[in-house]
Amino acid sequence: MKVTRFGWLAALSALLLFAAACSGTDQGAAEPTADAAADDAGGGENSDITIGMVTHGDGGGFWSVAKAGAEQAAADLGVSLNYQESNNDPQAQAQLIESAVSAGIDGLAVSAPNPEAIQDAVAAATSAGIPVITLNSGLGEISGAMTHVGQTEDIAGQGAGERLAAEGATNLLCVIHEEGNIGLQQRCDGARETFGGDVEDFNVSGTGDVAATLTEIQSKLESDTSINAVLALNPDIAVAAVDAVAGAGSEAVLATFDLSGDVIQGIIDGDILFAVDQQQYLQGYLPVVMLYLNVTNANTVGGGLPVLTGPGFVDASNAEQVQALTEAGTR
Repeated sequence: MKVTRFGWLAALSALLLFAAACSGTDQGAAEPTADAAADDAGGGENSDITIGMVTHGDGGGFWSVAKAGAEQAAADLGVSLNYQESNNDPQAQAQLIESAVSAGIDGLAVSAPNPEAIQDAVAAATSAGIPVITLNSGLGEISGAMTHVGQTEDIAGQGAGERLAAEGATNLLCVIHEEGNIGLQQRCDGARETFGGDVEDFNVSGTGDVAATLTEIQSKLESDTSINAVLALNPDIAVAAVDAVAGAGSEAVLATFDLSGDVIQGIIDGDILFAVDQQQYLQGYLPVVMLYLNVTNANTVGGGLPVLTGPGFVDASNAEQVQALTEAGTR
C-alpha cells in the first residue's frame, strides 16, 4: 500500500539520520499518573533539549512499552524527556500539555483520542513555535501536527474483521473500553466493514476497573449465546475477556488489539486467536527522534502522510518469537 511504503521510509530515514550520533545514558522513570510531576528521562550531550510526550495512557501493559520506547530514544540521543499520562482523562491531558509547554519543552508528542479536548492546548504549543507530532490516536485530527506515528485504525479493524470472518464467526462483540475514543470506534467500524455478520459495539468500565469489565463481558455472553466472536481493543481487556469467555461457558473465539506478555501467552495457550500489533514501542521511540531532528536539523517527516507502525498480526505462527521481546519490554 502506498501510504505504508512512505510511512516506513520516513521512519527508516529518521533512524538512519540519528544512528551515528547515538550515545547510551542512564535514565530514571516515575510511575505515570494524571497529576504527577514531570517525568524527566535521558540527559546527556543534548540535555538542554527537552522533548515532551503527553499521552492518554494508563500505565498498563500497552503504555508501559510505549513509555519505554520514548525513554530509550531520549537516552540514545542524550536529550531530556518530559513524559506524562492522563489515565484516559481528556481534560487532565489538556492541562498536562499546557504545563509541559509552560515548562519550556522544545518538541511535543501527543496522543489524541479526544482531539477536541486538547486542540487548544496543542495550539498553544504550535503558536509558541514548538513542533508537534501525534502518536497512537488522532491521525489527521490535530491542526498543525507535523505527522502522525501509529496505525490507520480503520484499516487495522478491517484486517481483524476479515480474520474473524475466516474463522466462521457470524456475531461479533467489539468491546470498547474508553467511550468517546475515536481510535477505538474506528477499529470497531473497520471490523464491521469486513466481518460480514452482526457487529455490536459494547462499552465497558475499562482498564480502571478490569474486574467490573470482566463481569460485564461475561454477563453479555451469558445473555446472548449467539455471540461467537469477541474483539478486545486493549491487552488488559483481552486478558479479562479470556476469563469472561470461560466463565460464561461460551465457545466464542477471542482476538485483541495490542500486545502484552499475558496476551502472547494466551495466543500460545490457544485462548486468544490473534493480536493486532501496532508496535507501541515505536510509537514512543520514533516521535522523540523525529522531534529531535526537527529541532536540531530542521528535518520534517511524513510528507503529509502518517508514519505507520502497523498493523501486523501475532498469532500461533509467530507468538513464541515475539514472546521474548515482550518479556524484554519492547513489544
